[in-house]
Amino acid sequence: MSAKHTLLILFVVFLLGSAYPTGKLGLNDTIPPILFGALRMSVVFICLIPFFKFQIVEKKFIIPLIGFSICFGVAVNMFLYLSINASSILAPITIGAQLSIPFGIILSSIFLNEKISYKKWLLITTSFFGIVLLAFDPKVTEELIGSLLICGMAFFYGLSQVFSRYLKDLDIKFTNTIMSFTGFLILIILSSIFEGNTLQTIKNISLGSWLTVLYAGAIISLMGHLMMFYLYKFYPVDMVLPFYALFPVFGLILTFFIFGEVPSLITVTGGIIVITSVFFAQKIR
Repeated sequence: MSAKHTLLILFVVFLLGSAYPTGKLGLNDTIPPILFGALRMSVVFICLIPFFKFQIVEKKFIIPLIGFSICFGVAVNMFLYLSINASSILAPITIGAQLSIPFGIILSSIFLNEKISYKKWLLITTSFFGIVLLAFDPKVTEELIGSLLICGMAFFYGLSQVFSRYLKDLDIKFTNTIMSFTGFLILIILSSIFEGNTLQTIKNISLGSWLTVLYAGAIISLMGHLMMFYLYKFYPVDMVLPFYALFPVFGLILTFFIFGEVPSLITVTGGIIVITSVFFAQKIR
């Protein structure tokens, strides 16, 4: 990979890692978690709508498109921001989000009949061991709900990638516009039911919180993924994807500078095990 593209992929994983501390900033201010996810999806939808071309999809794509839209647009955003909201420390959930890769590999094996080598199984098991190790951190024990919620996010992220494999023949702008609209619509309804006073809450959102929403939708979701797809034009997936393992590193660094949070020795050890296992699991074909 050229130096220019290496810097680009590092910038992308920096953006992905920044989702956690910047999301916490918005939630700490004036936005409840489900509403934050809904507003993020609305930003993605608004940005994509000028490029959207309506088409009638074949019957075989309908269920995968619904599954992808619900898993990625609804469940991933809901569980992500619920976990951030439920946690006073971000390190465990930033690391726990890496489970999306092992979940994706396992689910691909179940639904797509993709073979998993013994080496991959060993690395997947090791990554889960790293997460279990985090549970022995006294601080994480007090954050059990947040840790469980991020595991839910990781599961649905992995499942969404399985659904996306069935949609590879559809235009990505079409599928992501449908996904973002579905996510916004369902999440705004759920926010109205469980968080209440949605319109009043939106009116009271501060400028700083709106900036975190815009950043999450336009910069992280759109710019980050567009740059990743750009790199896929030049390099195979197995060369680009391992860099995803680095986003917790940037997330932890940003969390330190923004919130002054210093991970414990157990968290660092568990994080190294998880990140290393995920890195090598993605490199094995």
